[in-house]
Amino acid sequence: MQIIKHDINIDFVGKRKLALILSGVVILIGLASLVMKGGPNYGIDFVGGTLVQVKFAEATDAAKIKDGLASLSLGSVVVQRFGDDPSEFLIRVQQEAEGQQLSKQISESLVMAYGEGQVDMRRVEMVGPQVGKDLRQKGLLSILYAMIGILIYITWRFELRFAVGAIVALLHDVLITLGAFSLTGREIDLPIIAAFLAIIGYSLNDTIIVYDRIRENYGKHQKKGFSTVVNHSINETLSRTILTSGTTLLVVAALFIFGGGVIHNFAFALLVGILVGTYSSIFVASPILILWDDFRSGGSTKKAAVEGSAS
Repeated sequence: MQIIKHDINIDFVGKRKLALILSGVVILIGLASLVMKGGPNYGIDFVGGTLVQVKFAEATDAAKIKDGLASLSLGSVVVQRFGDDPSEFLIRVQQEAEGQQLSKQISESLVMAYGEGQVDMRRVEMVGPQVGKDLRQKGLLSILYAMIGILIYITWRFELRFAVGAIVALLHDVLITLGAFSLTGREIDLPIIAAFLAIIGYSLNDTIIVYDRIRENYGKHQKKGFSTVVNHSINETLSRTILTSGTTLLVVAALFIFGGGVIHNFAFALLVGILVGTYSSIFVASPILILWDDFRSGGSTKKAAVEGSAS
């Protein structure tokens, strides 16, 4: 079965300005959301506190749960439904230290509000504020170090312009995914950092495939012009891109829909990241090479014209 014809010739390069505008708008919307909300919505892993997963015998709502906890004077309490089950909730309390005593108080208050045997405490997680801050710093540094390593490797494997294009594309993917988390009000915790690193790896793999074909074709068809070679290379790898991204998306979509609340945000990050990563390999990383080539060619032409007039 042939999904993409071998002689297909879609003008991806000709759409690069429109793609640039689209990417810029999406990134600005995400950044605006982050600014309005005072930054990312960090989870317990990064800010410290206590997380309690509770299942009730019958369906309830967040307001009633908060009323049941009002006597404890816990301060800032966040209650949200866990997955699609109307009887299961996550309770987040940003308190520095009370440990098991705090979870016991929460359990007792909910039992008083709902009755004996109506509340099942399923999970309790506690992270100190200093530990949360340290985890947050290490998570961000892991992404930074990954970017630096990629820059060095691709510069050695290809050229500096290829490395710059890849890094810009990866930053594009991470910013859009981060913006999607902000717009949907999702928390960022350690599994999400792992998802960001997975997105970087997946997007880079697709970009490297396109880059390798560009380098191979440029050696054969240099006279056709760099833009033509880039567009031809993208078309040649299009079938592989669609098959690889499509099958991966099917798996991630299944995790997102059927995986349950524990991995819901992780699957959401991968879902957005794979879609955006596939897009950026075509409409961000490759056009950066063309922009670089145009700038270098323009500079060389200008220099030659100056030298000619001087002589």
